[in-house]
Amino acid sequence: MMTFYDCATAPSPRRARILLAEKGVAFETVQIDLRSGEQMGEAFRAINPQCTVPALATPEGTVLTDNAAIAAYLEAAFPNPPMLGVTPLDKAQIASMNWRMEFEGLLAIAEAMRNSAPAMANRALPGPHNYAQIPELAARGGQRVQHFIDMLDAHLAGREFIAANQLSIADITAVVAVDFARVVRIKPSEQHTNLLRWRAALALRPAFA
Repeated sequence: MMTFYDCATAPSPRRARILLAEKGVAFETVQIDLRSGEQMGEAFRAINPQCTVPALATPEGTVLTDNAAIAAYLEAAFPNPPMLGVTPLDKAQIASMNWRMEFEGLLAIAEAMRNSAPAMANRALPGPHNYAQIPELAARGGQRVQHFIDMLDAHLAGREFIAANQLSIADITAVVAVDFARVVRIKPSEQHTNLLRWRAALALRPAFA
């Protein structure tokens, strides 16, 4: 059985948890306490030298240490339901939109939060090294998050899913970004009708609860 290194309150491992649930994959969970800095300790560094979650230990004995690798592995090992697309064009569209959800959504939120939160002092970037906060990046990140919410609402007009007319990894990444934006005090308003419709529909799926 696979072992999943998780933190229940963090956005990045949530992406992998949703994917695992949608594919119906059995796994054991080990919680890593990010608040106490457990990810920086020697025990977890031996598992993932990048000092980040998620990490997934496969039955083959390999530890996958990022969402991209975990998604690629799970899609190949458990192809149904497909979450990265089936046809070449669907795969391309899903990959493109997933990248946008990461870059315009999750990374913008991280930019705003990590460069402003007192608890993130000297931890402006995840990983094994310390980086100082840059307050100007926090302000820019907040602007980017609002633009992301507006963009996603416009994109979802007339669409049930973000890409390729199917539930995909892009929807997972987007849901995690929209939900996590609360940490920088940004959330969809009643004017974002397309986004709210899409989010409400996905909330009916147990994996997204």
